[in-house]
Amino acid sequence: MKVLSKFTFVAMAASALFSLSACGGKKESSGADTGTVSVSYSSIQLGSTDTDLSATIKLLTHRTDMKQDDYSGTSWNAYLAEFNKLYPNIKVEIEGITDYASTALLRLTGGGGWGDIMMIPAVDKKDLSTYFMSYGSLDELSKTTRFVDQWVYGNQVYGIPSTGNAQGVLYNKKVFQKAGITTLPKTPDEFIAALRKIKQNTDAIPLYTNYAAGWTMGAWDAYLGGSATGSADFMNNTLVHSKAPFANPGNGTGPYNVYKILYDAVAAGLIENDYTTTDWEGCKGMINRGEIGTMVLGSWAYTQMQDAGPNPQDIGYMAFPITVNGKQYASAGPDYNFGINVKSSSKNKEAALIFVKWMTERSGFAYNEGGIPIAIANTDYPPLYAAFNGVDFVADNPSPAGEEDLKSKLDADSELNINNGGNLKVQQIIEHAANKDMSFDDIMASWNKAWSEAQKRNNVEVR
Repeated sequence: MKVLSKFTFVAMAASALFSLSACGGKKESSGADTGTVSVSYSSIQLGSTDTDLSATIKLLTHRTDMKQDDYSGTSWNAYLAEFNKLYPNIKVEIEGITDYASTALLRLTGGGGWGDIMMIPAVDKKDLSTYFMSYGSLDELSKTTRFVDQWVYGNQVYGIPSTGNAQGVLYNKKVFQKAGITTLPKTPDEFIAALRKIKQNTDAIPLYTNYAAGWTMGAWDAYLGGSATGSADFMNNTLVHSKAPFANPGNGTGPYNVYKILYDAVAAGLIENDYTTTDWEGCKGMINRGEIGTMVLGSWAYTQMQDAGPNPQDIGYMAFPITVNGKQYASAGPDYNFGINVKSSSKNKEAALIFVKWMTERSGFAYNEGGIPIAIANTDYPPLYAAFNGVDFVADNPSPAGEEDLKSKLDADSELNINNGGNLKVQQIIEHAANKDMSFDDIMASWNKAWSEAQKRNNVEVR
């Protein structure tokens, strides 16, 4: 669908959501000059600002799949060819990293020689200005750009999202039809019932966990806020101060019921035969061919599944199956953000600003990835959102002043790392459900205990 006028953005902001892997490698390009640049992100007019600028910059990325020339979607080479039609003298070198989240953080903290543009990994917000240059004030940029408050400190914006994601569930339409599923499930019970129908009436795997990939497990965290509660304040305010946030609310909502869907599906044998042998790349073709019924991943995965086989029309995307007071919601926020090296030369910073603005406003990247456009003026939404008619998108409100890093402290101290690389805890749900050695309620009780102890260590007021 073209516009999102049918949908409501409950708040303008950002939740860190999940992405892909990464690619090749070339020489560093950061210069020694750390002077100020002559343009700002907001002032750049693409195609007229500094079209004669000559520079070689380097982008550190998680998207290895896009480096391949034979990629069935749009490759980095294709984007760079288009960019160079406007800016022929700005050369962009691409380096990708397979284990991006951890490796990029090591590169970042190891010094300034990693390049000029990086997809920002999990850093403390108080340290943003140490590593990245500011794009401008939040007050200014939020007027023109969506989801820019994920990487904000002191009202300064240090990251521009590459695309926006909505959080839902991938499914194969033909599998649903063969299974006899006539309406999309809207509650946990309805979803489990749909998985049972897939197992009974088709040869498809009802729910593919992608356990073995590891990072894919973190996708489940992305539904805890808007999708599970309908609240834009849950992730960065309510959760931090909540007593026992993983307890059963008794109404089919909240974090408890997000994870319980996974536990119940595993316990009922509604997943692959051996979760330890799942194959991330292979699953794309499997769902395209109708060998998988559902996968829980962000909207960024939609086009990859479409491109992985001969049946793109069979790939569907639906809201996560939780209903809050008769209404469905979908968490929405940014994918990885572009951060520009504060130690790059003035010329490279300027070239990097131009490239980031071109990627977000002119390249069509968000649309090609099945994402929400970053420029507010852009109302060209991919067709995958048609199934979200009547679903309100919820973008997380930022943390209150003075609590910008509080959630990350609780994440680290509790070792739950919610929406922050907490893959292991979700994998353990699968393990316990499969081994039948720990009940779901006992798992949630252990998480509540860890969260409470972290709150005490950080003197957090519990409300």
